Amino acid sequence: MFAHLRPAFILLVLMTLLTGILYPLAITGVAQVVLPGVANGSMIVNDGKVTIGSTLIGQAWSSDKYFWGRPSAAGDKGYNAQASSGSNLAPTSKALMDRIKASIDQLQQSTPGKSFPADAVTASGSGLDPEISPEFAKLQVARVAKARALSETQVMALVEAQVSKPVTGVFGEPRVNVLLLNIALDGLSSQPNG
Repeated sequence: MFAHLRPAFILLVLMTLLTGILYPLAITGVAQVVLPGVANGSMIVNDGKVTIGSTLIGQAWSSDKYFWGRPSAAGDKGYNAQASSGSNLAPTSKALMDRIKASIDQLQQSTPGKSFPADAVTASGSGLDPEISPEFAKLQVARVAKARALSETQVMALVEAQVSKPVTGVFGEPRVNVLLLNIALDGLSSQPNG
C-alpha cells in the first residue's frame, strides 16, 4: 500500500511547490519588473507616499468642487473595498427604486432640468467602479466650474483630455477615470487664470 501512496505524496509535494510557490513568485517577479505600478495596485504616489488612492478603486466624492463618481452599493457608505459587491436588488425592488430616486434628486439639485445617463444613478457590479461615462462627466462641468470659479470651457477641455477611448477603438466604451480627472482639476485650479 505504501508503494501506491508514496508516488502520490511526492507528486502532491512537487505540484504544491511548483504551482503554489514557484509559479506565483515567478509571475510576481516578472510583474514587478515589467509593470511595477500596475502590479502594486495602480496607486497614486506623491513624494514616495500613497497620498490619494488607486486609479482602480472608486472613491466617494461629495464636494461640488469635484466630479462625482457612480453611486456605490459596496458597504454602508459605499466604496468599501472589503464589501465589494453589487446590491443584488431586482429591477422591481422598492429599495433600488428609492436609491435611484435619491441619486436623481441629488443630481437635479446641482443640474436641474437635465436627463442623466444610466451610470449617474446606478451602481456598478462591484460597487467600486472608478470610471464614469463622458456624458456624465460633461453634465457636471457647470457645477464644478462654478464651485471653483473657473470657466466652463476650461473644465470641459479638461474632461475631454481625460476621456479614455475604447481599446483598439473597438473593445469597451469611452470612459473617464474620476480620480485622475479630479487630480488634473486640482492642478488646473492651482494655475493662474489667463
